This record gives sequence, structure tokens and C-alpha cells, in this order.
Amino acid sequence: MPPRRAVTGRSQEPRQRYVEELRLLRAEKGDSLRQLGEALGWDWSLFGKMESGQTLGGPEVAQALDQYYGTARLLLTLWELAAGDPTQFREQYRRYMTLEAEATGIQWYSPCVVPGLLQTEAYARRLLLRGSLGPGVKLDQQVAARMTRREILSEDGAPPFRAILDENVLCRTLLDREEWQEQLKLLDEMAGQTNVTLQILPFAAGPCELINTDTALLRLPEGRTVAWVETGYDGQLIEENAGVEQLQFSYDRLRDHALSPRESAEFLLRLLEEVPCPSAAPN
Repeated sequence: MPPRRAVTGRSQEPRQRYVEELRLLRAEKGDSLRQLGEALGWDWSLFGKMESGQTLGGPEVAQALDQYYGTARLLLTLWELAAGDPTQFREQYRRYMTLEAEATGIQWYSPCVVPGLLQTEAYARRLLLRGSLGPGVKLDQQVAARMTRREILSEDGAPPFRAILDENVLCRTLLDREEWQEQLKLLDEMAGQTNVTLQILPFAAGPCELINTDTALLRLPEGRTVAWVETGYDGQLIEENAGVEQLQFSYDRLRDHALSPRESAEFLLRLLEEVPCPSAAPN
């Protein structure tokens, strides 16, 4: 059933309402997209993408638009509602995304790809293209939704986040060298945040727990922990205590085999200095 319309006739779906307000305010102002871009100092194409729903833009863009239109935080409020709306994600992930946004602590292990919270836009787009999405508006929306998720780690009161990445993640590079360097730089920058801990699980550790399963452990405000496990075909939210405890035990064992945060940072720096893959280098 489609969402009910308010008396204004505008959508009550957060992302669509944000788009409608952006279009309406610009129309009332009488600006073209180019004029808006020139007035605010951003490329006009950004505002075109925002008005077509391809991206939300950042909170700083919403704030600048509020100041320009004199709308007293209206657009920033709508941006926050749209950014936190789980319906922007594909249906099978919505419950997890809601819990992730509420979490007071997040632990992650990835055996194959960079975790979504640490991905650049280019990396996310490459992965989604290899999945079920082809080029187009839906792909753009999913990339934008993934970029919005990253705000969780940098906003006020951001939760502690620990990510353990298998060395395989960092040795399976993007084909575009500049895009891969951008991804490595983001990992290095995120690891420098006080709430983020990044560790690398080296090939030298041999076979370990959770060897082929992306795993997230979310500590929720009420004190309980839930887990999310995902393979290349499906994901599952685990809430019963026995299953969560087993995954937590496996994660802790995995962490025992990982490089320290300092050693992991040095590993990343070597990659940024264009060493293709330290483990693969000849003696």
C-alpha cells in the first residue's frame, strides 16, 4: 500500500519529501541549478542529483541550503530523517540498518571486502555493480545510502567501532589504481579516529574462525548484543543469546590472531607506498 498523503499533498516518505522540498524551494526562488551552484559554491550537478533522489548530499549542504532559502533548519531536519530512514536500503537489510544506527558499539570482521561503513563511493559502486544492480537510479540510490551510513562513525557521540579485515581484503585491489588509493587513504584516515580501531588478519595466521563469513556484532542501548552474518548470497540477523555468544567467542579468538592496531597501520602505509601486496612479494 502506498504511503498516505498529508493535507499538503506532499509525500510522507522521508527521502521523497526531502526531494520535493528541494525542488519546491528552488522553484519558488526562481534559480536554475547552475545559479544555485554558483551562489553556494558547489558544482550544480550535486543539486541536480539531490533533486532527482540520487544522493542526499551531506549535512553541510543541507545547512547551506537552509541559510540560502531562510528555512530555519527545515532541510537539515528532513536530511536527518531521510538519512536515518531504513526504507532507503534493500528490504532484507532494513532491520539490521535500523539496529546499526542505534548501536552503542560495533565490531566487524570482513574476510573478502571492505566493510560498508569504511567504503569509498567508488568502491561501493564497483561492488554493487557486481551484485544485482545495473547502472541507473537504483544503483545511485544504494550508493548514496551506503555513503550516508558512514556518518554513524563521525557524528557526535559516534560509537566505538572495531574492524578486523582479512589481508585478502587489501590484496584484492580495485582495477582502477586511483580508486584503490582513495580507498586505502580512507581506511588510513578512519583508523586515525579515536572511536575507530582497525586490525589486519594476516595470511600468516592460517585458517581461522569465521573464515568465509562477514560478521557484525552490535551492542544495543539496552545492553544486549545482536549479530549479523552474511555470505555472498544472503544475510541473517541473530538475536538469540547462544548464537550471539558463539559468534562473539569466535570474533575474540580471531582478534587474537590479528596484527595490533599499530602494526595494521604500518601495513596500510606500506600499501599506500605502492607495495602491491607484502605477503606476495618475493624474498
